[in-house]
Amino acid sequence: MPSLFSEPEYDLYLFVAGTSDKSRAAERNIRDICAQYLSGRYALEVTDVQQHPERALQEELLGLPCLIKKRPGLVRRLVGDLSDRPRVLKALGLLA
Repeated sequence: MPSLFSEPEYDLYLFVAGTSDKSRAAERNIRDICAQYLSGRYALEVTDVQQHPERALQEELLGLPCLIKKRPGLVRRLVGDLSDRPRVLKALGLLA
């Protein structure tokens, strides 16, 4: 019997630096993209590295804000406010 609580298809992690303009824009942009293209198929975890600096070290972040797609397919990292929608969609495998 199939589980009622299946795992999401997309595992996304957004790392931000407090409430900076870029951090807020990145979160808004990825939430908009997820709502439009991945409804019901994703899990998004947002981490403020000012509150959890160990996570930044753990993930070896090179810049902030940073989106990491861990599934499906290859791990992808995007740094910036995620306003370049075609670039984000391509990294997520939603645009050829």
